[in-house]
Order: sequence, then structure tokens, then C-alpha cells
Amino acid sequence: MPQTSRPHEAARPPLPAITPGSPAFVPRFGAGDDATRTAGLDAPVRRVRRRRPPGPYGRLFATPGARAFTAGNLIARLPMGMFSVSAVIMIAGSRGSYALAGAVTATGLAATALVAPWTARLVDRYGQARIAVPATVLAVLGSLALLLCVRFDAPDWTLFAAYAATATTPNTGGMSRARWAHLHRGDPAALHTANSFEQAADELCFMLGPVLAAFLCAALFPEAGTLTGAILLLVGVLVFAAQRSTEPPPAPLAAAGSPLRAAGMPALLMVFLATGAVFGAMEVVTLAFVDGPAAGAVLALQAAGSCAAGLVYGRVGRAAGLVTTLTAMTVLMSLPLLAAAGTGSVLAVAGALLLAGMATAPTMVTGMTVVQRLTPPGQVNEGMTLAVTALLGGIAAGSASGGWVVEHLSPATGYAVPVCAAAVALAVAGMTKARLP
Repeated sequence: MPQTSRPHEAARPPLPAITPGSPAFVPRFGAGDDATRTAGLDAPVRRVRRRRPPGPYGRLFATPGARAFTAGNLIARLPMGMFSVSAVIMIAGSRGSYALAGAVTATGLAATALVAPWTARLVDRYGQARIAVPATVLAVLGSLALLLCVRFDAPDWTLFAAYAATATTPNTGGMSRARWAHLHRGDPAALHTANSFEQAADELCFMLGPVLAAFLCAALFPEAGTLTGAILLLVGVLVFAAQRSTEPPPAPLAAAGSPLRAAGMPALLMVFLATGAVFGAMEVVTLAFVDGPAAGAVLALQAAGSCAAGLVYGRVGRAAGLVTTLTAMTVLMSLPLLAAAGTGSVLAVAGALLLAGMATAPTMVTGMTVVQRLTPPGQVNEGMTLAVTALLGGIAAGSASGGWVVEHLSPATGYAVPVCAAAVALAVAGMTKARLP
């Protein structure tokens, strides 16, 4: 009987012929799935874990070149907390006069206040690498000259001249903030995180710098702190300047003139001046209140609180208003006064300083953000250097005021000076709130 094809078999299409030029068929399961099938149904199945999205700081340092220029900047910024302490220890130990040491460092501070804005203007106009490197070389030569003058017992006037020569030191923190502003222009959240990190770095360097300087001067020789600081400054600026891909372009034809002419900038600088008085008075009064080797550790708690608050503040999506942060600073700065007047305990004051320091970084971050908004394009470094200059002036005034109150009244009463200075900053910001973005 002849065989006939079934209907469904007759409709089946012929199988394609496999030739060397035919496309390859890839199975939809991978090697792991194939191994699982071979092992049996009871074999465990691997699960792919999803990576958590990076946080604000992870995204910040994912920017190409950010880690490199930050490393150089941190190396260059650490000596900022070393030079004055090293100079005082070195000069006082050699000449036996703290008055001379204080006068020399005060002269250097005054020279820096005059020279720094001009250096910053040159940096904005001709570029960071082109100006910062020779300016740093001059400052390092000034530090080495001071070291040699002290070492070989040169006349006192040479100490003033040598330390004044260090005023050409560029504002490395300002240059770093200018790079962040250039890299993240149009992204307020990223810029807020960057400013928070920079403020935390400031607090960390000013917390570690004096400790490192005092250790080097005591463990090695009196000039070791100044010498180490000069080397770190030069190396850090060279590393920082070598990162040309992140450097903001120079603005040689800045027609806006000085950032001082920007609306709201004079009032903002008054706020920074009063804020600097808070820092200067708090330092002198705490040194007088503790009056012992524990004073450095107690002051470090304030910087530690500010550093921690700065890092936490950077994770917030947006900055608070300047009036809000100044209000918090005024309130928290009253805690050391209450602790000193109410208990007289060093431990209570130390805890109060830790809490008071937590208002510092948010206030500075918000203030620097406002500076960047007010400063014309191409003059960011100059604008931030003016803010730092106002801070330095306030620190000097606060130190003098706090010292006077401590000497004529009491150390506990001296804690009223930073409270009053913070209240002045709040009042100025409140009266000019319409001018401050």
C-alpha cells in the first residue's frame, strides 16, 4: 500500500542547510545558566545584584580630572594651617619674645590682605598655572628667607621683610572652587556639594596643620615646620597646576572691573568680616579659658564639628539661605558662653564647641555660594579671595577684641564676643537680604 504524507507533515517547511557562511545561533542562556542546567534543577541560580547609584560625592569625583587637582590642592592647602604656628614657635624659641613673633605674623597677615586680591586678579586674567606657580615660588623663597634669618640670628627687621614676602601665596582653596564652578556651571546641586567638600577640607587642614607644625618643631628642630610647609606648598601647587584639563579659561578682557562693584558684594564682605571675628575671638578666648596643653585638642573639636557638618551638608540637595545659617550660628555660638558661665567646666565647653562648630561650615558654604553668584564671570577667584581677605581682617579684629575682654573681664565673659559678632553678621545679612541672592 503506497505511503501518503500526513497533512501537517506536507505543510512543514524544509530545514535550512548549514554552511560555513550561515549565521550563528546564540542561545539565550549564558554559561552560568548552562552549567546550572547540567548540574540539575536543584543547583542554585546566581542573582545579579544591581549597583547602587553613586552619592553626591561619588558623582562629584567621577568628573574627569577632579581627583587629580583635588589631591594637589589638599597638599598645597595643608601648610596654610602650619605657617603661622611654625613661625611663632621658631621666632619665640630663637629670640625669646612672643611679642616679636606675634608682630611678625601680624605683618604677614596684613601683607596677605593687601596682596592676595591682586594675585587672584592676575590668576583670573592670565590663568591659574601661569600665575600660581611663580607666585608660589616667591612665597616659598620668603619662607626660606625667614628660616635662614632666624637660624643665623639676622636683625629683627629682616624677619618682617621675609614673612611679608610670603603674601604672594595663591589662594589654593579659591582656585579649587573656581574649577568646580567651571566644571559644574549650570548645576547648582553639584556646585553645592563641591563647596561643602571644599569647606570641610579647609576645616580639616586648619585642624591638622597646627598639630603637624607643633610636632615637627618639637620632634625635629624649630625650623622644621616652616621648611616642611614650604615644600608641601610648592609640591601641591605644581601638582594642582599640572591638571590643565580642568583649569578655567583665562578672562583677559574682564570689563566688569573689580567684583567689589557687584551689587550686594560690599554687604556680603561685611558679613564675612563679622564671621571672621567669630573665629578669631573664639580661638583666643578658648586658649585663655583652657590655659593648658589641652587647649589645642579643645579647639580641634570645633574644627571637627565643622568638618563633619560640612560633609553632611554637602549631601543635601540645595543650600539653605544665608540668613538661616547665620541664625543657626548665632544660636549655637551661645552654647560655649552658657557652658563657661554656668559650669566653668572644660569638658562642658569642649562639648559646646563641638556643637557650635557644626554651624561654621554650612554658613561658609552658603556664603561662598553667594559670592560665586554675585561675582562676574571670569572673576570668581578674585571674588572668593576678597571674601577670604575679609575673613582674615575679621579674625584679626576678633582676636584683639576677645583678648581685651579676657584680660579686663574674664575668659568666660570673653565667649560673649563671638556671639555678638555672629549677631552682627546676621543683622547685616538681614538688612541686605534683598541684595543677596
